[in-house]
Amino acid sequence: MTITATSSSTWPPPPERAADARPAVDPVTLQVVAASVSGIVREMQNSLFRTGFSTIIRESHDASCALLDVQGRLVGQHVVLPGHMGAFPACIEGLLAAYRPDEMAEGDAYIMNHPYLGGSAHSPDMAVVTPIFAGDALVGFCANMAHKSDLGAMVPGGGAGQAREVFQEGTLIPPVRYLHRGAVDPAVETILAANSRTPELVLGDLRGQVGANRLGEQRVAALVARYGRATVLAAFEGLFDKTEARVRECLRRWPDGDYDGESYLDHDGITLDEPVPIRVTVRKRGARILFDFSASAAQRPGPVNIRPPLVRACCYYALVAMVDPRLPNNYGLARVVETRFAERSLLNPAFPAPVGVYSYTLSQATEAVLQALGRLAPDYHIAMSGPGGALTMAHQEVRTGRAYVQYELFGSGMGATARRDGASGVHNHAQNCAITPVEIVESEFPVRLRRFELRRDSGGPGRQRGGLGICREYEILAPTRCSFRGDKHVVEPLGAAGGHAGARGAHWVNPDTPAAVQLASRRGDYPLAPGDVIRFDTAGGGGYGPPGERDPARVVADVLDGYVSPERAVADYGLDAAALAVAVAGRGERERQPDGQRD
Repeated sequence: MTITATSSSTWPPPPERAADARPAVDPVTLQVVAASVSGIVREMQNSLFRTGFSTIIRESHDASCALLDVQGRLVGQHVVLPGHMGAFPACIEGLLAAYRPDEMAEGDAYIMNHPYLGGSAHSPDMAVVTPIFAGDALVGFCANMAHKSDLGAMVPGGGAGQAREVFQEGTLIPPVRYLHRGAVDPAVETILAANSRTPELVLGDLRGQVGANRLGEQRVAALVARYGRATVLAAFEGLFDKTEARVRECLRRWPDGDYDGESYLDHDGITLDEPVPIRVTVRKRGARILFDFSASAAQRPGPVNIRPPLVRACCYYALVAMVDPRLPNNYGLARVVETRFAERSLLNPAFPAPVGVYSYTLSQATEAVLQALGRLAPDYHIAMSGPGGALTMAHQEVRTGRAYVQYELFGSGMGATARRDGASGVHNHAQNCAITPVEIVESEFPVRLRRFELRRDSGGPGRQRGGLGICREYEILAPTRCSFRGDKHVVEPLGAAGGHAGARGAHWVNPDTPAAVQLASRRGDYPLAPGDVIRFDTAGGGGYGPPGERDPARVVADVLDGYVSPERAVADYGLDAAALAVAVAGRGERERQPDGQRD
């Protein structure tokens, strides 16, 4: 449920809706259908990753797959990117606004990347939607969404940090038919190829997306053939009911009240000295919960705006994390989550506001929600995490003249919790992708990786230490146009319950030289020449609890592992310098002994 308003209104709304009348589905069949849905979306996902032409899909895993019913309600998703839990239903909404179901046929496939006429977070994210038929009846949709290497933006790869309108961020494709009864529309491919710097990668990845959906279509058709259309569709409703009931059961155990959360973006890409606030008030009453974002920043001129379906997905993700990580991702979550946004705001922009660097707004919206929910349910409180980073480098290979667009995603440090240290060098929360291996980068692009390591002392000190960010450093081997995106270079990831903040991130060109230049957290089209070096340092996660309460043995272990320097162990954790030196030397000596001689 979505409430769009600039002022408060009566809440909570009327009592929960009554269950619709539907055929009864026995528990065994319901569980079989649930397992089948999970297996189908995983099989689709594996197919998509294995057939990807670009490193964006096959290495970074910047893609998701889903099944939806005829109304566009999410039946199941293999969640690589939690934000797509909100994106896919918006895609079907856009599709059904452009095409009637009776215009669709078996063998059709539709594409779209328009952030305002579909569900794509930004124009590089191309969705492919395939209708599923059982006989002559439409029973649902297979869908996937995958980042494209280049769709003709003002900078190669899109994501320009200084874009001022959505038209500068890449070619916009409203919902259009790409295949009709199994035949590709050549005009669509011609338009896409003509608007890309890497047409062979874009079309290759797109065909892989079509194939992944076709696989899902066949699997759902087989499921319907086995159990019957009425039973399968009733089972979908049963899955929604189970998820909704599980979340509401948990909500009833949490105390009623209003709980605030807040986080900040470094800037909007245009005004670099003005942090951008994201604020949420979580209002919990009985089994109902409202996420009110209306106090967040107004719509920004730079590309950090984000559409409401993606923000709602942050709320879904946070509830799943707190209720049960094994909870199925489906429309049952949407029944529970109610949201409120101000008009023409950062989280509810008006066309044609730019949205290309949405991912850090998604990250900080998630952080704000987690901070609020952490006050509602303190056992699940988590310190803030580093938001990672993204890199696009367009190379022109001098000898052959070949053009490359290199796209990568970076990990960072996760915030600590009351129970454990934060994970290091990982993609956090809604940014759940993978880091491209060094061997792939060096074999496919004219760069050399000089460093790829965890950043010592970047994890926030605490009883539980924050995760460490990473340092990734490239030597440029061919003329390059570089665009990069990051955050938490100005506003550090805060600790929790007395824990300290994690280290800020930084971007450097030719670091550790007299010509060193520190760059903003987001920048488009920075020129690099052969021999230049560019370094990306991502932020660490915040710590949890007072650092003085950390077990000294764990601090010593951190020093030996290279996570914490001896100097910071003394300054942040209060260890005695002489005793630390003895402990480190003693443990190091034991570890150098043969196994049979150790204590």
